[in-house]
Amino acid sequence: MTNPLPTKKGVEWGFLVTLLVVISLAFALLIEPFFGAILWGVVVGVLFRPVYEWLLRVFSGRANLAAAVTMVLILVLVVAPLTMLGIALVQEASDVYLRIQNGDIDFADAFAALENSLPSSVQGQLATFGYDDFAGIRARIEESISGILQFMITQAFSVGQGAFSFMLSLGVMLYLTFFMLRDGRSLADHIEKLIPLADDHRRMLLDKFLIVIRATIKGSFVIAIMQGTLGGLVFWALDIRGALLWAVLMGVMSLIPAIGTGIVWIPVAIYLLVTGAIWQGIVLIACGVFLISMIDNLVRPILVGRDTRMPDYVVLISTLGGLQLFGLNGIVIGPLVAALFIATWAIFSEVHETEVEGQPEGT
Repeated sequence: MTNPLPTKKGVEWGFLVTLLVVISLAFALLIEPFFGAILWGVVVGVLFRPVYEWLLRVFSGRANLAAAVTMVLILVLVVAPLTMLGIALVQEASDVYLRIQNGDIDFADAFAALENSLPSSVQGQLATFGYDDFAGIRARIEESISGILQFMITQAFSVGQGAFSFMLSLGVMLYLTFFMLRDGRSLADHIEKLIPLADDHRRMLLDKFLIVIRATIKGSFVIAIMQGTLGGLVFWALDIRGALLWAVLMGVMSLIPAIGTGIVWIPVAIYLLVTGAIWQGIVLIACGVFLISMIDNLVRPILVGRDTRMPDYVVLISTLGGLQLFGLNGIVIGPLVAALFIATWAIFSEVHETEVEGQPEGT
């Protein structure tokens, strides 16, 4: 039997789907240069939504005024401090980089002192595993630190050279944030209606989206700011040069699960101990263990709640994968994709089980 010719309705539907895919891909290419600005506009809009809703009640439902005041708060509390921090960070990174290049910061003495302080048995164990070449290790560490500092300086200069592009992206982000605050609720309801799933499944996906964004910001960025600030104050109190630079590095490292701030303060503490700054090294270790590292365990459950957390290994892999693929944007994109992946499979499993249970026996 030959297949019947496609109906007019089927042809129209196929053309419409094809057109939808082509136009969607074209639109994605069109907005690709502003992908980061759009992402952070949505993130900031979701994060400051409770502030907007409170102001909306204060201003008796005047949405434009509430959104405008919220935007002023975003500029004062987020944009301006980050701009000043970036300028100060570039200056400090440049200073440290020049001191390393000029030999003012010399790792040779520190490694020589560390090697001499190790017992012969420990040196033998290190030699067994191929870690007895302290000169080579020192050279690699110096190269890595110089590379990190040079990367930071290069990125800062590239932002300065592309000032127009940066300001344009910032403007797009703030502009989108305004409309996300004012019209976000109706936009979310419209998107929810377009998802061809049952009501409870649509709500599960959207709830997971909002939970991950809020958990990433509240549970990661806020804690990163707290750990970086506290670590920087400890470094400043111990008169360690480059306290701001170390603070930012600790904040960035705290965003990566299973790595944390210890990757910064532990080597610095060892450096202090082997170069004779004994009490500074001991104080830094004590503060690192009992203050800086404990913030995550104490504050995260309060800000996020334990029921919203994904398994730590999923967060680690998705965060590292997101950073690898999308740079800084991956800090949000990675966990978000992982959470939606888990939610989608949960929906699929639930639908599949429902269909199996609904089938008569013997089919």
